[in-house]
Amino acid sequence: MHGTFIWHELMTPDPAQAKAFYGSLLGWEPTDMQMEGFTYTSFAVPGFPFGVAGMMALTEDMKGQGIPPNWSGYIGVDDVDQTAADYAANGGTICRPAEDIPGVGRFAVVADPQGAVLCIMTPKMEDGSEGSWPTPGSTGTVGWNELMAADWEKVWDFYTARFGWEKDMAVDMDAMGTYQTFKLGDRGIGGMMTKRPEMPMPYWGFYFIVPAIDAAIDKVKSLGGELLMGPHQVPGGSWIAACRDPQGAYFNLTSAGK
Repeated sequence: MHGTFIWHELMTPDPAQAKAFYGSLLGWEPTDMQMEGFTYTSFAVPGFPFGVAGMMALTEDMKGQGIPPNWSGYIGVDDVDQTAADYAANGGTICRPAEDIPGVGRFAVVADPQGAVLCIMTPKMEDGSEGSWPTPGSTGTVGWNELMAADWEKVWDFYTARFGWEKDMAVDMDAMGTYQTFKLGDRGIGGMMTKRPEMPMPYWGFYFIVPAIDAAIDKVKSLGGELLMGPHQVPGGSWIAACRDPQGAYFNLTSAGK
């Protein structure tokens, strides 16, 4: 489990509208949970009530800090405190120190030496288990995790040292440089490349699996979202598209067929 993405989370200014958008687009089933001072929504795909993603409202304080609507990813680790300390000792930043979520686990928010932010988490359910997860590749789950780095070659060693990732296929993107995919054992995790200069900062992006890319794009548009790029076919045959939801959060879609 250490080194795999186990959760993805949306911060949005309008949870009700976002719930309707993603529920219709991805078939997610929402469950609201009252936490201390806020509501947290867990999204599940049919058959896996534990959930595959979560959502919470952007607070006024977050908005004041200039934090936009966004998706973030959680990487499972054996020891959150140790991994966070390891980040800080090797040029990264602890954005939010490790803390417990009762009945869920322990997490921290960290950034790599180039500024790309993600969360790390050691899950622990109330019954002592680590949860039950859908089969990789299932519709409605995240099928790919992608880092747009300031310089992927310089940050690669940082990530492989933290999470044990190994290089997989390298794709020549001509003027855009190399797109380096990576894996953990025999499981593909994602890819990384150096971002375009006009992109303001390094960031992680995520690809949600849909049955067919064209139908999903039509759905995005009909629900008030926006197609930003694509659809494009990538090496291996999959189709991808970059989108923005009605509240402004960026996300991607991927499918085996068009």
